[in-house]
Amino acid sequence: MFQIGFLHSAKPSMAKYLQNGLCLIQYYYSLNENTTMKNTLKFLATAATATAIFFSTTNVKAQTITPDKLRFGVGVEGGLATGSAHDFSNAELGGTARLQYGLSNNFAITLTSGYYNFFGKDEPGTNVKYQSLGMVPIKAGIKYFYTSNLYLGAEVGAGIETKTFLPQGIDENFVNKDTKLILSPALGYATKHWDVGVRYENYSGQSNNYGLVALRLAYGFGI
Repeated sequence: MFQIGFLHSAKPSMAKYLQNGLCLIQYYYSLNENTTMKNTLKFLATAATATAIFFSTTNVKAQTITPDKLRFGVGVEGGLATGSAHDFSNAELGGTARLQYGLSNNFAITLTSGYYNFFGKDEPGTNVKYQSLGMVPIKAGIKYFYTSNLYLGAEVGAGIETKTFLPQGIDENFVNKDTKLILSPALGYATKHWDVGVRYENYSGQSNNYGLVALRLAYGFGI
């Protein structure tokens, strides 16, 4: 089990947020015996720690939502495949763009899209290598700021698979690509320009459900 030692010296609100956001990553770490998965979890924890240190040393007093105004942000993310997807992939890497519209000083609605890539992995004990799964998410969501910088989020939408987990060398034309229902709760920390969030996404449909635990770092500005 890993520990984040600097939490004791960080701002109380930041420490509390990190304890809540990183406990999910720590939980998956303690349950999983796969070395690759553990290395990925350590990377996510390190990235979250580095991001938190950045925010804890940055002026975060600026207003994060402007009522009746649009914001646009672009972000990068890394995540861990869960559920049935973990049989074929350990890690996800993606990029997203998000529009945010402020309804009040602490409530906003969002529209997010981009691309996720779930990297295929080797089948243990065989020579089989799975290709990656690609997905285009289209999600509508809400963000509620319960302090000046900390927020709870929720998104719903569709995930359009552009390619699927197949043993390499098999023609994709013989396999259906599904469209999944996406449901996603999140915890986040935002400043005037920066936004870091930890979320879980569930993809369901066609009797094949799987999930994702991800960390997203984004930069945004008013338009």
